[in-house]
Amino acid sequence: MSESVIEKQAGAAYPAPAVEELSMQKTINRALADALRADPKVLVLGEDVGQLGGVFRVTADLQAEFGADRVFDTPLAESGILGMSVGLAMAGYHPIPEVQFDGFAYPAVNQIIAQIGRMNYRSRGKLPMPITLRVPSFGGLRAPEMHTESLEALFAHVPGLKVVSPANPHQAYHLMRLAATMPDPVMFLEPKPRYWQKEAVDLAEPGMLDGARIAREGKHVTLVAYGAMVARCLQVAELAAEDGIQVEVVDLRWIKPLDIATLAGSVAKTKRAIVVHEAPLTAGMGGEIAAQLTQACFDLLKAPVERVTGFDVPYPSGDLEDEYVPNVDRILFGIQRVLEYRRG
Repeated sequence: MSESVIEKQAGAAYPAPAVEELSMQKTINRALADALRADPKVLVLGEDVGQLGGVFRVTADLQAEFGADRVFDTPLAESGILGMSVGLAMAGYHPIPEVQFDGFAYPAVNQIIAQIGRMNYRSRGKLPMPITLRVPSFGGLRAPEMHTESLEALFAHVPGLKVVSPANPHQAYHLMRLAATMPDPVMFLEPKPRYWQKEAVDLAEPGMLDGARIAREGKHVTLVAYGAMVARCLQVAELAAEDGIQVEVVDLRWIKPLDIATLAGSVAKTKRAIVVHEAPLTAGMGGEIAAQLTQACFDLLKAPVERVTGFDVPYPSGDLEDEYVPNVDRILFGIQRVLEYRRG
């Protein structure tokens, strides 16, 4: 999608060209502020998002600038937060609710699936659901139980929902700006361990925001990832390059809808693919991606599509998280397996 289309959707021009060194926490905060300025119907709500600025301070200072009628705290009831968002969307607003931690989304699953995902369909298009649900997601913080989950496959399975996860501060800013203008509900999964990583961000030039992006060019194997695992895969690619293995890294970005065309284009070049994610292996996004890649590239693949994922256990807390999340060695072993695979 071009910049001009995004500006038209947002109702306001982007700021003057400026490249800054910013964290993802800061760029999402700025994107929310810009969305609030651009559209008086945008509202930010959730537990402690107002005066406190949220657990991760992503909404810091927004209430002071835009007032408590547009950035406001809610009771500690996720089903209530999402139910309120449904009513606001039906009344013509664009709510941007926050669920403090990914594991806290479970009490609101009924609202997400039975109302947010279905209302547009149920009303034959008369009641769209322009809701952007912010969900701090994935591991990396060694947090307590229910504070670390990987729920993308659950959300992606629901008709009517879009699911996106930025991998860096630049993507976070521009994808949030886009999501805040879309007429459809968007699950915006923010990788918690990337909140404080600073990178160069061009606030004026979003680049293409639809579909996947090639984060690193390569020719021997394709690594497919999203969210925090993109940085992990880029690290792996650097290490593999020391042994002469050129790894292509594809940042999926949009978990739903899947951009199979970009993935298939990469695999047509490398002939091998590995999907990396933190969620459990069984029925995870890796299975869907592998199936679609196999269908699109069956005659080209030199090895079965590999998956390097979390394990089929509840997401552990504390130090056990390091054993659960795909690490550099596990991904490198995955690369070795697909490179050494021989038919027969």
